[in-house]
Amino acid sequence: MLHSNERIIKHKVGLLNLADELGNVAQACKMMGVSRDTFYRYKEAVEEGGVEALFEKSRRVPNTKNRVAPQVEAAVVQYATDEPAHGQVRVSNELRKTGIFVSPSGVRSIWLRHDLGNFKQRLKALETKVAEEGIILTESQVQALERKQLDDEACGEIETAHPGYLGSQDTFYVGTFKGVGRVYQQTYVDTYAKVAHCKLYTTKTPITAADLLNDRVLPFYAEHDLPVLRILTDRGTEYCGKVEQHDYQLYLAVNDIEHTRTKARHPQTNGICERFHKTILQEFYQPALRKKIYNTLEQLQGDLDDWLDYYNNERTHQGKKCCGRTPLETLIDGKTIWKEKFVN
Repeated sequence: MLHSNERIIKHKVGLLNLADELGNVAQACKMMGVSRDTFYRYKEAVEEGGVEALFEKSRRVPNTKNRVAPQVEAAVVQYATDEPAHGQVRVSNELRKTGIFVSPSGVRSIWLRHDLGNFKQRLKALETKVAEEGIILTESQVQALERKQLDDEACGEIETAHPGYLGSQDTFYVGTFKGVGRVYQQTYVDTYAKVAHCKLYTTKTPITAADLLNDRVLPFYAEHDLPVLRILTDRGTEYCGKVEQHDYQLYLAVNDIEHTRTKARHPQTNGICERFHKTILQEFYQPALRKKIYNTLEQLQGDLDDWLDYYNNERTHQGKKCCGRTPLETLIDGKTIWKEKFVN
């Protein structure tokens, strides 16, 4: 949905373009339902200030009498980068100890005027200040930046450099089928290209977790001359255990794949797999199970493989790296990045 200002701009620019295309201002104004006087005001504004001049300007006049003194405002702005993790109430209390009196709502108003209204904005201001002035960070500033990094990881913002750099694996409970029993899906998603591999099982064990990698994932990456360097999983028993006694851990060790676990009690750390499970549930399982009764695991696996072929090769993806391309196109384009980073 467009912002109201963007809709207004489209209408105004459309009027000017229509008049230019028709070569007749009166006809364009009649078709768009505006007066000729309005057309010439728009035209004059664009000639003087560009398209930006067409934005609706607020007629509210700020009441500067209600503003705090400039030195108080400067102190609040300075404190925002000194202690970005502090909230407005604490800022007010801490500044009061230094002889600067400003209410928590006053702190909030100053923050909003300077684009410092939330923690991320204040951290961005701190990072800008470090880049421009080269200041040495205090302990509290370092802690704030580390906290942001942990928050980003918990929200699924995963650092990934190229296809195969980091895979995300998880178990998805499909349901219970008559004559088959409980059905689990082992899922692997490349965090860079979003290429997905899935296989169905009737148990949830280390053997099934390793089988997906052995049967589907590693052969696929071998075909594309790409390595699988690291895999992210949750802390489930099918993924975690002593290497010498755990089939999945042993398989990773034999294939020289690093294992990373999600943050405890933060399943959203594996957000890419979680989001894929929502997609596959809505786009494959719910429609398929309404249309057809599956009596064997092989039947369901066959239809799942067909859907995965569509997902990887035809369905465009709006993710961070895909940008409207299919996962396979993203993987193929990303191979050049891997080749640049590869050191033999």
